[in-house]
Amino acid sequence: MSATTASGYSRQAAVGLALAAGLVASWLACHLYGMFWHRWDAAGMLLAPVLIGVQCWLNVGLFIVAHDAMHGSLAPDRPGLNRGIGRLCLALYAGFSYDRLIGRHHDHHRHSGTAGDPDFHAAAPVRFWPWYGTFFRRYFGLRELAVLSVLLAVYLAVLRVDPVNALVLWGVPAILSSLQLFYFGTYLPHRHEEADFSDRHNARSLELSPVASLLTCFHFGGFHHEHHERPGTPWWRLPSTRR
Repeated sequence: MSATTASGYSRQAAVGLALAAGLVASWLACHLYGMFWHRWDAAGMLLAPVLIGVQCWLNVGLFIVAHDAMHGSLAPDRPGLNRGIGRLCLALYAGFSYDRLIGRHHDHHRHSGTAGDPDFHAAAPVRFWPWYGTFFRRYFGLRELAVLSVLLAVYLAVLRVDPVNALVLWGVPAILSSLQLFYFGTYLPHRHEEADFSDRHNARSLELSPVASLLTCFHFGGFHHEHHERPGTPWWRLPSTRR
């Protein structure tokens, strides 16, 4: 590896790890506040929709950081660190197994938009709800249900978390974020339309402003085709690939 390449990887790792740390810290702060300190008075009722929206977006961010880890772009040439942070982010998000998801995600890249793609619903390539239902079942299984059930039981029975807080400020953002990830990161980029896809990736980029691209799916909707062309590019660099 040349000194220039090593320096570039070092800068990429520094930026990626700093952004990942900020997202994880923000998620923890929002989650802990929602579980242990949020009160349902007049101010709390007004704040709740904001908390739900922010937590939903941060959930998406956790998944995207783990996704970068799967491609080795979070901290290039640091596979152990990539795996560790990817596992942490997916565990925080919904008890997902990083080691199970990484194989499926690489299958998605190898067979994008075909029957061999675990993220694609070949039987209904244009219908949202059947596709989302299949997508959800493939990724949220008994393992994830067991992990979250145990954690919920600890929160309610041991830590005395208000069930309303757990449902509204944890459960609702988790479900909404799965819809957000699926809609902007999978369904719209890979949905079959009248116009054919431009190449073998069977992926399109959405026409979104940079801000909308960031807010919807950390640039994986607005620059999805670019991601399939350059899967080693971290999320925060995707806008530069088009320029």
